[in-house]
Amino acid sequence: MSLRIGDEAPDFTAATTEGELHFHDWIGDGWAILFSHPKDFTPVCTTELGYMAKLKPEFDKRNCKIIGLSTDPVEDHVVWAKDIEETQGQAPTYPMIGDTDLNIAKLYDMIHPNASGDAKRTAADNATIRSVFLIGPDKKIKLILTYPMTTGRNFDEVLRVLDSIQLTAKHKVATPVNWKPGEDVIIAGSVSNDEAKIKYPNGWKSPKPYLRIVAQPK
Repeated sequence: MSLRIGDEAPDFTAATTEGELHFHDWIGDGWAILFSHPKDFTPVCTTELGYMAKLKPEFDKRNCKIIGLSTDPVEDHVVWAKDIEETQGQAPTYPMIGDTDLNIAKLYDMIHPNASGDAKRTAADNATIRSVFLIGPDKKIKLILTYPMTTGRNFDEVLRVLDSIQLTAKHKVATPVNWKPGEDVIIAGSVSNDEAKIKYPNGWKSPKPYLRIVAQPK
């Protein structure tokens, strides 16, 4: 079954580098990023895991947990972490799931449902397991990204999207193209002009009736 934005994130229990966890319980009442990797000891993923470790304090500020997934066993993740620290300057500071049987990859529609969890599988066999899922406190999926194997993911963009989603969940606004925190936003179409006048007594810029631009709410 295909997953879409707005679907409930499938729950699971998994072995990780920080012990067994129950996913929904682990998320708690905050946000979560689940990002997956086709295989341990692969070059692009090595750079990604190190960068996410460096970026983790920013996600922490936003009450967003990070968890990685790879198709290799947890024991391999522990060894790989040493390589990541040596080459990237930071070892992973978040749990890594060992999805050796591909159960979670299949649960999240990252790989063909008939794929077998064979230890002889290569990174190329698991090429589609290069995904990012942003999950909200309601356990609903807010963002899905899947990258090709040769392109490193832009986790600064994932952080920007998290800022946008958290802002727009709290206020009836949307963020325009290339928006960054602190920049102007757009009044949501669901807000009437009468409502907008109450919320924004100083008015707004409106180059078109449907495009109402205001300063970002505090």
